[in-house]
Amino acid sequence: MNVGLLRAVGAATAVYGVAVAALPGLLARPSGLVNDERRTERATRTALRPLAWRDAASGLAMVLAPEGPALRTAAYLRIAADFGDAVLLGATLPHRDRRVKAVVVSVGWGALSVAGLLAGGPSAERSGRGPFSQPCPAATER
Repeated sequence: MNVGLLRAVGAATAVYGVAVAALPGLLARPSGLVNDERRTERATRTALRPLAWRDAASGLAMVLAPEGPALRTAAYLRIAADFGDAVLLGATLPHRDRRVKAVVVSVGWGALSVAGLLAGGPSAERSGRGPFSQPCPAATER
């Protein structure tokens, strides 16, 4: 696990989440979720803010989680959110070019977290363990 990469992804995600919560147009405009005057409607701002707070909270979890299972869990949550965004935004945003861009960005951020989990950083070298080294309790009970 590359803790530094995971923490950097978390910090960037948290900052972006707070920024979008304050200014939903930061996400609405590139996503094509604005009116003809390029303004973000109140309903759209309302719908985007919980998504932004999810990003802020999950990013902060990646920054603050202790190294080990807690950080892995925070990274898994972030990966699920990013890949979920890719699926949902890729299927529902207006205009094909906006959908493609949303998928590329979402998968890119998710891939950074996957890379952080799979990378052999200093802690992985010390412990000799990778991100999936914990045995499944159900498998060991048989």
